[in-house]
Amino acid sequence: MPEQNFENHGIVVTGYHRVTFLLIVIPLLWFGYRLGTDFAMDRLMLFVLALGMAFAAFYARAFALGVQDRVIRGEERARMARVLPPELAARIDDFTTDQLIGTRFASDEELPDLARRVLLGEFADRKAIKRAVKAWRADEERI
Repeated sequence: MPEQNFENHGIVVTGYHRVTFLLIVIPLLWFGYRLGTDFAMDRLMLFVLALGMAFAAFYARAFALGVQDRVIRGEERARMARVLPPELAARIDDFTTDQLIGTRFASDEELPDLARRVLLGEFADRKAIKRAVKAWRADEERI
């Protein structure tokens, strides 16, 4: 596996992101087309079922990402309490979840300076914070 960095840290799981997406979207579009061209109650019910499956898949992913964000937030707060100098450690509660997620790839040595820059409002979002990381701390256990 290549060394992890900003460009390659995201993972695309083919079975989920591509195959499952198509297995949900294609029937949804087909049932919608059939419903629109020749209305019948059974076609309406198939369309509603396919729509429900699409919503279920979307929310399953959204809920999992929400839990992942909460875990990262807790891990980063604990790491910051250990790594940051006292004047910055006193401001850990000032970091938003997005900011904490953005700093997670910074090495322990780089974190104090990056945290200071984050608190000064230098970055627009978590992606910008990740881009600013110079000494990347890989997360090989992400899912």
